[in-house]
Amino acid sequence: MPAAIYIFSLCTFAFGLSEFVVAGLVSTIASDLDADIGGVGGAIAAYAFGAAIGAPFITALVSRWQDKSILVMSMIVLTIGNILMTLAPEIITLLAIRFLVGLGHGVFMAVASDAATKLVDPTRAGRALSVVWIGLTLALAFGVPIGAFLGNIWSWRAIFVSIGALSVLSTLGLVFFMPSGKDENRADGRQGAWVGIKAITHAQLLITAGIGALVSVATFTFFTFISPYLLQITQVDFQWLRMAMLMFGLCSILGNLLGGYVVDATDADRGLMAALAGLALNLLGIYLLRSSPIAIVLLAGALGVLFFSIVTMLTLRLLKLARRFIPASTAVAAGLNIASFNLGTAVGGALGSITIAYGLLPYIPVVGSLAAIFAVTVLWMQMRHMRRPSADGHPQIATDG
Repeated sequence: MPAAIYIFSLCTFAFGLSEFVVAGLVSTIASDLDADIGGVGGAIAAYAFGAAIGAPFITALVSRWQDKSILVMSMIVLTIGNILMTLAPEIITLLAIRFLVGLGHGVFMAVASDAATKLVDPTRAGRALSVVWIGLTLALAFGVPIGAFLGNIWSWRAIFVSIGALSVLSTLGLVFFMPSGKDENRADGRQGAWVGIKAITHAQLLITAGIGALVSVATFTFFTFISPYLLQITQVDFQWLRMAMLMFGLCSILGNLLGGYVVDATDADRGLMAALAGLALNLLGIYLLRSSPIAIVLLAGALGVLFFSIVTMLTLRLLKLARRFIPASTAVAAGLNIASFNLGTAVGGALGSITIAYGLLPYIPVVGSLAAIFAVTVLWMQMRHMRRPSADGHPQIATDG
């Protein structure tokens, strides 16, 4: 595996830490900035919203640039943004800075995902992609808990200074290890941005991105509210809750690697279909076994495996479709995927909130399961359409590479 791909992983670790460490520092930041907890909680939403916009749209606008230039500029945004966060005097400024850093996050994840698959043989594309994303899962599993602990006993501002320093190191890694070179398929000149914008509206790419959004809706309708679910429905103490969240984080690493292996070694569409069906059954199992703490912890781990394996498989699926339909804008396709997962996360949280508002907290995993079943249905219909024989008797599209 080229060294640049491991540098990508270090960069995604820094981005993941910047995005999610706030979750463990909400009370500390609220106290320091004299803000309410709800406002500080919006810092994660502001970041995710920025990533959802940046991934497809900003990536499309800079689609004529070299990958290395885009990635380095994204890391500079992360570095400066984290330094500015440490200087934020009040909550509005913090939210604005995090939105801007989120834009850079979305662009980086889109371009790095695309670039990693170009740096290796096609038979190893899935594993290369999983290495890129594993930085994000490591941030969730280890970086965020450690950062939150140190931020609460030391200084939340110092945590963002540390992320800024890590960003500088990551940027230097890109400068020295990321190869320069022009992609022969990349659009040139003034047409580049327009081609990229048009790519966002391609029907097959939008359908695949929609499946990704449904996957996030399914997962985060439940996971956003795992705390009240375990404490009130399963009726366990905080130790069990921490164990369930740790299992989700640790198993997400396994899921990331598993997804990369599946798309390289098997029929990618069938593997994705199986994973989506597994996601639906997993969430249904959480509802049916809600009174068993051990079962819920194990199912939380399985949820991490399924969700992050699907993330990897769907990202590669979108890239393969893009190389078929819009070869000059493949990074934009990866951006669509990232945007869909971020938007689906927000919708899942809102859907869970509505379910709880009607007094149906026990049923949030069922609602998630229904979203997963819908995703299975959409994928099945798309696969059927794409494999329908054309006039010459051959399948119209093959996405398995």
